[in-house]
Amino acid sequence: MLLQTNPEMLYLALTAGLTAILWIPYIVDRIAEHGLWPALRNPIPDEPPKAAWAHRLMCAHRNAIENLAVFATLVCVLSIVGAGTETTAVAAMIFFYMRLAHVVIYTLGIPLLRTLVFFTGFLCQVVILLSLF
Repeated sequence: MLLQTNPEMLYLALTAGLTAILWIPYIVDRIAEHGLWPALRNPIPDEPPKAAWAHRLMCAHRNAIENLAVFATLVCVLSIVGAGTETTAVAAMIFFYMRLAHVVIYTLGIPLLRTLVFFTGFLCQVVILLSLF
């Protein structure tokens, strides 16, 4: 199986899976705030959730989507050209855990730590990018 032989792809799949489920808690919050039927209508884009944590989670989800696009592209190119190394595997693993930490820290509202975790994930993307050259 590809995921057993390509750790970067495994961490890409895990990152995509994490990103795919981040909407669930803030939708549950929206249902709690407005009730089921009003929550199912098309959301008003400028209407943030009343709960601050839910708004921060929405922002973290948006950030995760943006970073997934970059990470996925880098990992796919890395896989296509067969440039994966132990270093890129570790960078992909750290990236996943930094994304997981970023969501938790962002949702809890811890600003400085959030920035450090985000930047560490960014550096992991740089490591993968540089390995392509």
